[in-house]
Amino acid sequence: MAIGALIVGAGIGFLIARTRTKRAERAPVGPSVAELLQRLVRSSNSGVVVLNRFGDMVLHNPRAYELGLVRVSQADPRARQAAEQVVETDEAMEIDLSPLEARGRQPEAVLGEVRPLGDGFTVVEAVDHSEAVRLEATRRDFVANVSHELKTPVGAIALLTEAVLDAAEDVEEVRRFGSKILRESTRLGHLVTELIALSRLQGAERLPDLNVVEVDAVVREALGRTALSAESAEIAVATDAPSGLLIEGDRTLLVTALSNLLENAVAYSTAGSPVSVSRRLVNGQVEIAVTDRGIGIAEEDQQRVFERFYRADKARSRATGGTGLGLAIVKHVAANHGGSVSLWSSPGTGSTFTLRIPTHRAPEKFTGEAEASPNRPANGMQLPPVPRQEKNPERTTRLVATGQESPDGGTL
Repeated sequence: MAIGALIVGAGIGFLIARTRTKRAERAPVGPSVAELLQRLVRSSNSGVVVLNRFGDMVLHNPRAYELGLVRVSQADPRARQAAEQVVETDEAMEIDLSPLEARGRQPEAVLGEVRPLGDGFTVVEAVDHSEAVRLEATRRDFVANVSHELKTPVGAIALLTEAVLDAAEDVEEVRRFGSKILRESTRLGHLVTELIALSRLQGAERLPDLNVVEVDAVVREALGRTALSAESAEIAVATDAPSGLLIEGDRTLLVTALSNLLENAVAYSTAGSPVSVSRRLVNGQVEIAVTDRGIGIAEEDQQRVFERFYRADKARSRATGGTGLGLAIVKHVAANHGGSVSLWSSPGTGSTFTLRIPTHRAPEKFTGEAEASPNRPANGMQLPPVPRQEKNPERTTRLVATGQESPDGGTL
């Protein structure tokens, strides 16, 4: 009997051990809950710091260092002071953890929330709101600029209308004031049109489907649009030979962009100086360059010429009726076509704006057909050579504008 009981006991023990082994084999192998929580904290896009009742750090993640919440292995003094208050009141509070050196000068905003965890522990969670602050600053500046630009012609039209009413019996005065009203209303119409175009390009409206467009047709139409202003300014516009190049895009937008570059070149050139347009294919991109021998652009202004409403020469821009939106439109047209626009300029020498759009056809089919440069003879006109950037790097700058928005509304 004893031997039988021993054998039965041994069998039962074996079965129990085998069952436990199978259960252990079936149990999932992985990190514990504590390890998962630690991973969650470390991967968070918010800066997280856990403090004890003495203000010492118990836990923190790398993002806390990036946001300045932790410095030299210690939590920000503002966070520690807030944590002490939270422990006393047992209520969460929000604090400003923006870099002290940036306050009031740059749109950097790091906001934090301190919450009690019980037993004297607190958690500080910091979130970077800098991008939202920059966008709000850009929106605020844009509204202010639009209001200012609209106020000028509207105010002028109101004053001129009063002058017309006062001089109703004087035909010559009525005609003189009437021509000024027409000029201001035309300027107002251009401003509204360009604002609508810029809003459309920035995504307020769906862009049209892209089609195959002839580069030569875009150049011809843009030249036709600017012929009157060029003739009035006594400026001859030279072009290179037709290229036969094709691109994918919206013809109307491309013509608008090139027209803006030509109008800009004419407006900032002296009477009798030449302006040239050239086309060529470079590394799978069609380059349309507009070169002038005008006043040029100072280096400090080159960083901002593609911003909305920015004018390098404000007096000259207003005299020519410029809205300050032309180059911003060019930048967005290029970006919406997967291209870019670049600037080379030297004060007193001139400027070259180059619009780059991806080609529609393979480069090898057009090799040799589109080799053009701003200095190439065209229509019997030989333009003076433009200094290359690499020969005089101190006096020249090449700037490329893409579709990315800058803090002040501009995109570089």
